Amino acid sequence: MAWIVLFVAGLLEVVWAFGMKQSQGFTRLNWSILTLAAMIASFALLSIAMRSLPLGTAYTVWVGIGAVGAFGLGVFVLGEPMGATRLLAVVLIVAGIVLMKLSSPE
Repeated sequence: MAWIVLFVAGLLEVVWAFGMKQSQGFTRLNWSILTLAAMIASFALLSIAMRSLPLGTAYTVWVGIGAVGAFGLGVFVLGEPMGATRLLAVVLIVAGIVLMKLSSPE
């Protein structure tokens, strides 16, 4: 169950990162509210997952999901460049997430 909670926390990290970009420095109220709500929910779920998962594993997976998800939204929704080097970086992040999951005792 902790892994599912952690995954949802990671998805909410993507939501708040995207919302922060769309809020334009917290100058757009609706996006600012969404960002803050997603941040609170993401942190709350991360803390729940950390009750049974190791700190390093939980935090690394959470950040990794957020980083890869934000990259994907940036490329596919905001039209940011993908590039071979950036794609390689994402592959390495995903590999790190998989290795953390495989090495976790939970």
